[in-house]
Amino acid sequence: MKENYELLEHIYQDSEMACYTISQVLNDLKEKDNKIKRILEDILKEYESFQEKSLKKLESHDQEVKEKGKFSKMMAGMGIDKEVKNDNSDASIADMLIQGISMGSIDTEKKIKSYDKDVDKEQLSFAKDFLKFQEKAIDQLKKYL
Repeated sequence: MKENYELLEHIYQDSEMACYTISQVLNDLKEKDNKIKRILEDILKEYESFQEKSLKKLESHDQEVKEKGKFSKMMAGMGIDKEVKNDNSDASIADMLIQGISMGSIDTEKKIKSYDKDVDKEQLSFAKDFLKFQEKAIDQLKKYL
């Protein structure tokens, strides 16, 4: 069932991009005294966990893992650097990350709805857990707005 793998691949790619961008933000804030850094580290760990689990699930079914393109990462990195240099307040960082995570959660929700009847319950449950995590991360970040 290729739908199972497409759903897992979405989770892997979304987690991979989130790990990249959050790591980039944390790196840009390394010398700064932002209160948001601790929550970003927690969110990053959770994304890393979903990335690792989805990768293991894909590899256990001999599926080739497609990573996000270098161009996407480069563009995201440049945008993050620009935003952080322009305004590195906790509110600005939270706003930027909420926008990114929201886009990912909307995509996740669309995939869940479109694959609802076509994927096995384990993959669907995993995707729903991922969506709940994304929504929780957004709520945590809203406290900094």
